[in-house]
Amino acid sequence: MNNIVRCRWVNLANPRYVAYHDQEWGKPKHDDRSLFAMLVLESFQAGLSWECILNKRDNFRVAFDDFDYRKIAQYDDAKVAELLSNPGIVRNRRKISATINNARVFMAIQAECGSFDAYLWRFVNGQPIVNRDGVVRATSPLSDAVSRDLQKRGMRFVGSTIIYSYLQAVGIIDDHDPDCTFGQ
Repeated sequence: MNNIVRCRWVNLANPRYVAYHDQEWGKPKHDDRSLFAMLVLESFQAGLSWECILNKRDNFRVAFDDFDYRKIAQYDDAKVAELLSNPGIVRNRRKISATINNARVFMAIQAECGSFDAYLWRFVNGQPIVNRDGVVRATSPLSDAVSRDLQKRGMRFVGSTIIYSYLQAVGIIDDHDPDCTFGQ
């Protein structure tokens, strides 16, 4: 497959980034733990590059108990101190605190809707939005609506720009470049 074309944002010098693009980004996800993991990582990306977070993803996975939202919801001050001393992750007290809070809200949404997957995908009636116009977006009416609802429910670090990236990452929005081999 020598004729592979990837989205222009992919750093071809980083094999982890290439694999992320080719195997994960834009592919619909429905597992609640995967949806939560990506929400955590996207919230930590705020003010940083995705490549930075992606390069630390394995460290985040270990530090945050394999993104087990049930465990994270129970984190105490000692665990927060442990996370703040971990050089393998982004050590930001506000983002760590938001992750703990968001795990609790995530479980409340699960209790209300049956799963976070059901909650999230209802915004698009279960069908991904496919954009092939080459326009680079940071927000959309959809990300505005999801962000607003999550904030109303008490989540933090879920502004519209973060949520737009999140929706792309979990395949609700498929924004592969028009000539990208990996677009639907």
